[in-house]
Amino acid sequence: MIAHGKEIKVFCGNAHPDFAKGICEELGLNLGETEVKSFADGEVSVSVYESVRGCDVFVVQPTCKPVNDNLMELLIMMDAFRRASAGRITAVIPYFGYARQDRKAKGRDPISAKLVANMITAAGADRVLTLDLHAAQIQGFFDIPVDNMLGNPVFVKYYLNKFDESEYNHDDIVVVSPDVGSVARSRAFATKVHMGLAIVDKRRQRANFCEVMNVIGDVKDKICILYDDMIDTAGTLCNAAQALIDNGAKEVYACASHGVLSGSGCERIEASPLKEVMLLNTLPMPAHYKGKKIRQLDVSPLFAKAITRIYNETPISSLF
Repeated sequence: MIAHGKEIKVFCGNAHPDFAKGICEELGLNLGETEVKSFADGEVSVSVYESVRGCDVFVVQPTCKPVNDNLMELLIMMDAFRRASAGRITAVIPYFGYARQDRKAKGRDPISAKLVANMITAAGADRVLTLDLHAAQIQGFFDIPVDNMLGNPVFVKYYLNKFDESEYNHDDIVVVSPDVGSVARSRAFATKVHMGLAIVDKRRQRANFCEVMNVIGDVKDKICILYDDMIDTAGTLCNAAQALIDNGAKEVYACASHGVLSGSGCERIEASPLKEVMLLNTLPMPAHYKGKKIRQLDVSPLFAKAITRIYNETPISSLF
């Protein structure tokens, strides 16, 4: 790895090209010329149509669905740039797949997040830039620098504008963790927006009986904001929203950094009592979604600033 490449070049795979284009617009650059396609048998083929010798190369590729295809695209692209004598390669992974497999939950479980970290390093990455890892300790799985940016400043700005103190009393708004595992990140968010905190505790009293949603904290006649790092099938989120309404909440909103939205997640959200769900655009919206409740906030400017600071060897901690 060299200390500084001669110029910035940004490339992307097929996972989320619009996000990469947004970064390039902020940087005033053209997206790098590559072709990433598949052979008839499914093997990934990468062609790079411009020189990267001695450059700072940033490969933008969230490892979203189809996870394995997008991961292989990322790995093969980085290998191509390494063999083309790129000065430094940064894997820009807005959403890091396999992050939920970060520990052994039972005997003989793999730790897939560590395996993926090893593969990214072996492929030639000198640094990783990501946002809101599901488990912060995944940074330690890498033997290269990892910049894990935080999405909550974006949501803080949005909700402080939405619920301006001149119109709303912040004592009447509560940040809610949808499960016990998200309490720490919800508490940090609640502190920044100067609002209270509540928790939805989900538990099954005994086998073959439905889960009971217990709300810890005062939500009666309050506006609630459910806060999490990702929304996948939206089951936990929608059940938590219903539990809040059942406990007297006036309105329920939700926000999360990554909208995985697998299966019938979108339909589940549209049918739920949620008024609005705000996501960051780290992942593309499902092509089939035609509803009105789910919206995205653009974080490509945040990534563009981080890329500039990485290139200039200046701290990025002020961005979060």
